[in-house]
Amino acid sequence: MTSATPNSAHKNTALNSFAHCQAASLQLESVAWSPYRNKALLAPISIKINAGEFIAVVGPNGSGKTSLLRCLYRVNKPSSGRVLLDGVDIWSMSPRQCAQRVATVLQDAGGEFGLSVFEMVEIGLTPKSHRWGRSNEDVAAIENALELLDVSHLAQRPFNALSGGERQRVMIARAIVQGPDLLILDEPTNHLDIRHQLEVLELLASLPCTVIVSLHDLSLAAHADQVLVMKSGQMQDYSPPQEAFKAQQIKHVFEVNTVIDKHPVTQRPRFSFYLDKPED
Repeated sequence: MTSATPNSAHKNTALNSFAHCQAASLQLESVAWSPYRNKALLAPISIKINAGEFIAVVGPNGSGKTSLLRCLYRVNKPSSGRVLLDGVDIWSMSPRQCAQRVATVLQDAGGEFGLSVFEMVEIGLTPKSHRWGRSNEDVAAIENALELLDVSHLAQRPFNALSGGERQRVMIARAIVQGPDLLILDEPTNHLDIRHQLEVLELLASLPCTVIVSLHDLSLAAHADQVLVMKSGQMQDYSPPQEAFKAQQIKHVFEVNTVIDKHPVTQRPRFSFYLDKPED
């Protein structure tokens, strides 16, 4: 049986995990990256992300989305340029200092040494923990995050026994428990069913921290405040969804034709894709 969607009261309680977060601004100053000397995989990008904004990064496979995100959460050190978190270069921070402010949810949530779901989410408390053991408030934060992501019923299950979609929701719960100022997610909806895709995007849009998420689904990306469009390692656009998602732009970036209208309920952009008809 599928559990009920958390109501607004439960959501408000769960969001208390963010009570002490301070949504961060992020500035990219001509950020470029490549593992090679003579071939840039990520061309210089300069944008300013305001504190509390929800940013979607879109583009076809190989467009540089993951490479860019890895620069933002201190894995890929830019070949040139700087990533500034509230004006401070993230590479001037220690790994722990960065982890106290930035949480990540990656595409591959592999098995973790036989930990239970509860223990996996508990790891999210580690960067800000200054004591042994867990307080009642810590346990409540974990339980709230599990409920918010609809995985409370899996709390004692081994993490490595879960489906891909269940693992992904557990990893998002772990990031929420961390109470970050900046939350970065790389394709978090890949393994989720339709209902959980919509619920997760609605949740991300409601968080008080700054959120950056890479997505394949343009309809989901339309939930964002701003959309960063990538192709071949280059930024094509950075603007609100209504401006970024034009038929000509989608044709250029994704090589498909599009009919765009408004969803009759949400009023967000809605897309119908089709390929060019072969000539007779």
